[in-house]
Amino acid sequence: MNVYFRILRLAPRLIPQLTKFFVFSLLGVLFSAAYLGLIMPMLEVLFNQATSGNVPEPPVPAFSINYLRDYFKYRYALVIVEQGPVSALLWVCVLIVVCVFLANLFRYMERMVASRLRLDIILNMRARMYENITRMHLGFFNEQRRGDMLSRFTNDMSEVENTVVNSLKSVLKEPLTIIVYFIVLFVISVKLTLFTLILLPVTGAVVAEIIKRLRARALQSQQAMGRIVNLLDETFGGMRVIKAFNARNFLINKMNDELKFHRKVNLSLARKNELSSPLSEFLGVIIVAAIMYYGGKLVLAGNELQPQVFMGYLAFYASMIQPAKNFSNGITSLQKGTVAAKRIFELMDAMPAIWSKPDAKRLTEFKDAIEFRSVSFSYNHRPVLKNISLKIEKGKTVALVGPSGAGKSTLADLIPRFYDPTEGQIILDGIPLTEYRLDDLRALMGIVTQEPILFNDTIFNNIAFGMPDVHEAEVIRAAKIANAHDFIMQTENGYDTIIGDRGTKLSGGQRQRIAIARAILKNPPILILDEATSALDSESERLVQDALTRLMQNRTSVVIAHRLSTIQHADQIVVIQDGIIAEQGRHHDLLLRNGLYKKLIEMQKT
Repeated sequence: MNVYFRILRLAPRLIPQLTKFFVFSLLGVLFSAAYLGLIMPMLEVLFNQATSGNVPEPPVPAFSINYLRDYFKYRYALVIVEQGPVSALLWVCVLIVVCVFLANLFRYMERMVASRLRLDIILNMRARMYENITRMHLGFFNEQRRGDMLSRFTNDMSEVENTVVNSLKSVLKEPLTIIVYFIVLFVISVKLTLFTLILLPVTGAVVAEIIKRLRARALQSQQAMGRIVNLLDETFGGMRVIKAFNARNFLINKMNDELKFHRKVNLSLARKNELSSPLSEFLGVIIVAAIMYYGGKLVLAGNELQPQVFMGYLAFYASMIQPAKNFSNGITSLQKGTVAAKRIFELMDAMPAIWSKPDAKRLTEFKDAIEFRSVSFSYNHRPVLKNISLKIEKGKTVALVGPSGAGKSTLADLIPRFYDPTEGQIILDGIPLTEYRLDDLRALMGIVTQEPILFNDTIFNNIAFGMPDVHEAEVIRAAKIANAHDFIMQTENGYDTIIGDRGTKLSGGQRQRIAIARAILKNPPILILDEATSALDSESERLVQDALTRLMQNRTSVVIAHRLSTIQHADQIVVIQDGIIAEQGRHHDLLLRNGLYKKLIEMQKT
């Protein structure tokens, strides 16, 4: 139940909302009980039990159910004496209509409170989950399956949403209904109600056993759906490769296996879930039959129970069966919901490995240099960088070159603190990066990657991404510097053109120039270029390289280069091999050393 109460605590103004829910529920139950209670005087008239004899004395006022019952009998007898049985019957029918109207009015108000609670909870849960996911470090996304996270945000969230609505009615309201009805049953007949209570634990024990078996299957169902969504995400993103390698049948078989397992688990869930309702109903009928037998004996015995009172008792008990069934079904449904909620809370509670210290320093400008001091980094206990010492001075261009997998991108990722070193420190202007506020640090940097990250939005919004209150003239200026303005104006709606998922409506060179325009608009003092031209054709590379040259002017640049011809004019070239710095210097100096850099140059010439 701790998970359930944590779900509820996500609602704003929870206590006032729950108070209104309980008040409306209680009033609805009381008026429902009132119109059921009116069945007995109606039957009394129909069975000719009501007479026009003397009117009883009015009861002494008191705050109790007995007083209300005696006062009603007094007023009822008064109507019979003064106006006759037919008028009394009409009076009862009018009261029944009024009670039913009020019961349904309060039921509507109760459901509106429940709906407001549900929507507020899901809003806050989705918002907090998304907020926490975006706080996580890059390594977190390498470890998590994207499809599974999407499943938690959609399928698991829907399960929780349904559970919250059902549980408020089934788990919170129905016990209130059952308690009120049991109080009425005790008032009608203590002996018969005690007999009923002896039989109820049988139903409770059976339902509890079913609930216990639901939890494991519910978790398996949610995990299976996560794998299905993950496979869908990979299929949509990798369709070109799937078709190129004729892997369609392989993926179809893989999907069918997951779907069959999901069906098997859900069938087992459904078997147990659906069993609880008919089984509890069957046990309820057995209890009703026993009550009818025992109560009938009391009626036949003479003065222990009047026939109309016994009929009213049965009406109350029969009306209590459905709330009991709802409570049983609500508890079983709650198991699936709490399992889904636990998966959501895992993401909400995940702590990022990279964060700003509470007393972190503000950083507004880059003044001197970035320095790596004996930096090492390991990923999953696998060494990637080993004892790196490097100084990047302000205004200089430093190129990182080396074989694939040498650690170039990892070294660059340490500068904006996408990761933190395992050992050593990275110093910016004499202070470790970890001492600065993370947002301030990244605000000084612009990053252009090999695969530009664009969004299914307009060209304007992609260039101005993350920068509010940007004027159109500034965006156009940035696009012109990036050699992007001409092709943008040739698109259907210019800067308002939607570029599709991840920019699929644009060519590779066009996407890259949009990314460069975004970096130009940000105007950062530190620039990181991660093989920004390696995936382009010659014409696109020329346009992009020209844009990059303009972007790098008067900035501190860290360039990861695949094509070494593009970095020959760098102020410093750092050659990385197997996680260590093998060589460093200017282009001509490195050629004279006849080392790894020269071998890489010669390999690209052949």
